[in-house]
Amino acid sequence: MTVPAGTFAWPVRVYWEDTDAGGIVFYANYLKFFERARTEWLRSLGVMQGELRERVGGMFVVSETAVRYLAPARLDDQLLVTARLQAAGRASLIIAQQATRADTGALLCEGTIRIGWVADRTLRPGRIPAAILDVLATE
Repeated sequence: MTVPAGTFAWPVRVYWEDTDAGGIVFYANYLKFFERARTEWLRSLGVMQGELRERVGGMFVVSETAVRYLAPARLDDQLLVTARLQAAGRASLIIAQQATRADTGALLCEGTIRIGWVADRTLRPGRIPAAILDVLATE
């Protein structure tokens, strides 16, 4: 499968722990796959979330999700999970994400995730640090 420019892709293998009794990926686990891909996307841009929390005193939290399920993934499937910046504001980002079969490119699940910036101790919304927005603007 060809990944469009500006889209980050992360491979995921489906394990027993990801499936329900029928061997199909439990629907909530797609959100875990999306989280891993977003984290690795930010890491690939030099944005280390743990370091930000320590150094800057803030962090990203999920504030909204919209997910659509199209086809099931099953035990041992190899998936490709993508993350692409859809919109950036002063206090939040909207990330478009998909999970596809690595071998065929068949779309299994897609969604958008809004992550907002909050102060570490108070969890009050704040502005995303300019350095992060600068990195995302060059992406």
